[in-house]
Amino acid sequence: MRIVITGGFGFLGRQLTGVLLATRTFRGAPIDRLVLADRIVPAGSQTASDPLVEIVQGDLIDRLDEVFAEPVDVLIHLAAAVSAECEADFDLGMSANLDTTRAVLEATRAQSAAGGPTPRVVFSSSVAVYGSDPALPLPAVVSEATLPTPRSSYGIQKLVCEQLVADYTRRGFVDGRVARLMTVSVRPGKPNAAASGFLSGIIREPLAGLPAVCPVRPDLRVALASPRRTAEAILRIAEVERGTGRGLLDGALPVNLPALTVSVAEMLATLRRVAGDAVTELVTITPDRDVEAIVGSWPSVFDNTRAAALGLEPDPSFESVVRDYLADHPYAVLTRPPLAAGKPDPGL
Repeated sequence: MRIVITGGFGFLGRQLTGVLLATRTFRGAPIDRLVLADRIVPAGSQTASDPLVEIVQGDLIDRLDEVFAEPVDVLIHLAAAVSAECEADFDLGMSANLDTTRAVLEATRAQSAAGGPTPRVVFSSSVAVYGSDPALPLPAVVSEATLPTPRSSYGIQKLVCEQLVADYTRRGFVDGRVARLMTVSVRPGKPNAAASGFLSGIIREPLAGLPAVCPVRPDLRVALASPRRTAEAILRIAEVERGTGRGLLDGALPVNLPALTVSVAEMLATLRRVAGDAVTELVTITPDRDVEAIVGSWPSVFDNTRAAALGLEPDPSFESVVRDYLADHPYAVLTRPPLAAGKPDPGL
């Protein structure tokens, strides 16, 4: 069993890698090789030194010969340029997202055509494929049957790639699955260029004793998922078999990952409840029309029926999301926040 994760050293790639290295199995079968492909490999990475791990470093589109030097059984495609990057640099988005994804699909097709295994490909799409078009406003509750009308270059690129995965699957070139990710919060590490990055920054930076800017109005509602729940969902979609009789992956429909709907004001209230006034006062509301135009075009309430049928549920509350972050990344927190009154110690 040879599994490839593109964007393997990104925060979701690390989350998935941690789960797979802990079990060292996929669907009950031993993993023989876990290939992590990424442009940058952190110096001194313990993951990179694991004997199960193989590293492919560099621009993915230039390294596919190395990725496919041996047969690939499962490929989880996370590598991408993010939303604000794509809006600022059209050519970057087209190259990193569309061209690279097609090259990955062509490499999997070539493996199948040469008599190798038909790879199971999981493509990480995004809630950004949806948008409120003036001629076709979004319904109050969005499902996989809702027509995607992206309002950003990033959303367009993700939607085009979804359709490519669907057609390569229909033709039998790959066994493709599409997971539409909600905005993931709280992301660890440094801020990135995603338009939605502030939805992590307004929690992560204050907890580290740093100021943060919220570029949207506090009453804006968003759909979120924690890194833990997102990684769990991606692996579940990778593992499930087609033809189970439930029709979950038998057609071309993607799966919208489970969404927790919360307003920015509720996020800040949670931060205040968990970490106190001084931490929360590090957040400044400074509206940015460009950011709000992108993030505000995304739906916030989803029908989670298809995800629930796979055994996937949204995070129970935003407080649980914050406490998961504290538990997983204690080194990134300046001080240990006090526990809410009457709450049991979660072992942070």
